[in-house]
Amino acid sequence: MKLSFRALLLIVIIVAAGCGGGGTGGTGGSGGTALYKGGRLSIATGNTTGVYYQLGGGYADLVGRFVPGYQATAETTAASVENIQRVARGDSDIAFTLADVAADAAQGKNGFSGPQPIRALARLYANHTHVIARTDAGIGSVAAMRGKRISVGSPNSGTEVIARRLLTAAGIDPRTGIAAQSLSLPETVQGMKDGTLDAFFWSGGLPTGGVTDLTVSMRDKVAFVPLDDLLPRLRAQYGEVYQAAPLKKEVYGTPADVPGIAVPNLLIVSADMPDALATSLTALLFDHRADLTKVHPEAANIVKTEAQKTAPVPPHPGAERYYAKP
Repeated sequence: MKLSFRALLLIVIIVAAGCGGGGTGGTGGSGGTALYKGGRLSIATGNTTGVYYQLGGGYADLVGRFVPGYQATAETTAASVENIQRVARGDSDIAFTLADVAADAAQGKNGFSGPQPIRALARLYANHTHVIARTDAGIGSVAAMRGKRISVGSPNSGTEVIARRLLTAAGIDPRTGIAAQSLSLPETVQGMKDGTLDAFFWSGGLPTGGVTDLTVSMRDKVAFVPLDDLLPRLRAQYGEVYQAAPLKKEVYGTPADVPGIAVPNLLIVSADMPDALATSLTALLFDHRADLTKVHPEAANIVKTEAQKTAPVPPHPGAERYYAKP
């Protein structure tokens, strides 16, 4: 049976469309495969003086240099909670987040209406919980914050989450027991210098630039508050994601190590990200770790054997593919 020219043309168009590689399956760069998100990726980080923002900028640079067809931009955010929300909505493609907040998101609890469509590329370094008070405020413990002017971090940040949990563990209602102020780290540092704040919470890598600025400029007018007395209560309620981690005196020039708490960080993406792209993004962390370490020393603590421990956030299949390689 002979086919008309129009029928033959239709067949050619259908076959070409089937070979075009559209959808979410490809990472682009070769073979005519469509680029995910048009080759432009957004990285949700955190406050401008925090480690997330510094490493996010360095990571974005690596994406542009070593992932064919892609460019990335590091976006300033309130950090963990907002970052997860952005990835779940599709507003961001890659994000830094604290593991305690990510655990809530993966399980759909504590403020998340249901399990969020996120997957992990890697477990990164650990965030240390900084609690710093003006020495003239008479605050030697979290329990002594009652009635004081306290910055609990940016709204929808991981700092805000752990601040509320620590205050509750110390017997203080975070809504009514303190004069709470929801401030970014730069705003918080300025408030401490101006005397409009008595103390603040901050969760970040070591050293955090904003905290270094404060401790250098105010010296003995500020002091770190120990947290070891609250760790058992946190772990009893939220699990072993909270770890004992002394803040070494060398980091900020404190008179002695300060008993503290740390929480691992995760690098997450959407569950919809193509496997091949997720593999490439995971590989960047290790193939170019030396470049990231030049951006911030915490990158040296991103270790392949630990990076795979992302539970309870499921690893992305593309990340699993990378870790399975010999």
